[in-house]
Amino acid sequence: MKIGIIGTGGIATNAHIPHYIAAGADVVAVMNRTRERGEAVARQFGIERVYDTVADMLANEQLDAVSVCTPNALHKDHVIQALDAGCHVLCEKPPAISEREADEMLQAAKRAGRTLNYGFHFRHRTDTQLLKRLIDSNELGHIYAATALALRRRGIPGWGVFTDKELQGGGALLDIGVHMLDLALYLMDYPKPVDVVGHVGQYLGTRPGVGLMGDWDADNFSVEDTARAMVTFENGASLFLDASFMANIGPKDTMNVELRGTAGGASLFPLTIHTEEHGALFDKTPAHLTLQDPYATQIRSFLEACRHEPSYEQAEQAVLLHQIIDRIYSQG
Repeated sequence: MKIGIIGTGGIATNAHIPHYIAAGADVVAVMNRTRERGEAVARQFGIERVYDTVADMLANEQLDAVSVCTPNALHKDHVIQALDAGCHVLCEKPPAISEREADEMLQAAKRAGRTLNYGFHFRHRTDTQLLKRLIDSNELGHIYAATALALRRRGIPGWGVFTDKELQGGGALLDIGVHMLDLALYLMDYPKPVDVVGHVGQYLGTRPGVGLMGDWDADNFSVEDTARAMVTFENGASLFLDASFMANIGPKDTMNVELRGTAGGASLFPLTIHTEEHGALFDKTPAHLTLQDPYATQIRSFLEACRHEPSYEQAEQAVLLHQIIDRIYSQG
């Protein structure tokens, strides 16, 4: 398969390009708005052609699939351009910056008859997949409650455009909160939301301080550093979300999903199953898990999906995901 890369930042060079190559795909072209950066990445990976615009790359290459690794606000246009050109698309998270955009991308995928997947690599972890199999086997019963945590003590990225609302669309919610929110919904089989109570705010990001992920420009910090929400679903379940770039907590960071079911519960990182059996309470953990790079598994899964009938499942889920996110942002 011939692959094109749109955007050559760190996620492209660390997670997409090397794993396409390792999987046997042929990365033939990259596009970056800064040509010097595009040329440097092309030299690094032995990629033949570099383009300044998406339109030029799609017009001059016969591509089977494209990875979109650009800032969030550009996802929709780049994804739709690639789909309209007949390419399957793997777009980095978050899918978009609104429910409307996510739906436009879904409709474009259906018109083109091409698979549209999103870069939620936590889904592809070995422990996540084991828990998913347990849930699908009804080991936990009906999941009626979930908690999604994405917290950093002092974790505003000091590089890129993570603090620029115009390009990112949001802060802690769209950058890290979206990972654990999607993961919880994925494990719950993506129930339909019926009510969302949420809040986002700037509390610590707009003033200088200690940065564990580099220095950031507090004077131009235009996104939220905190997002919290409660979501209820059509099937009677509920979910609590807590996301923050900067929180006065003990751990350096906490990324986790906790689930409660009628037959058992689970905490994902590390994977622990909580059950009641034979009159006793048990906490069960795997004795051994063969760990795999989730980015590598994600790329292989995407390439395999491209070889079959087009899949719109992840694109449909993205609409529900952004429906929740939109409601959180709308409440301020």
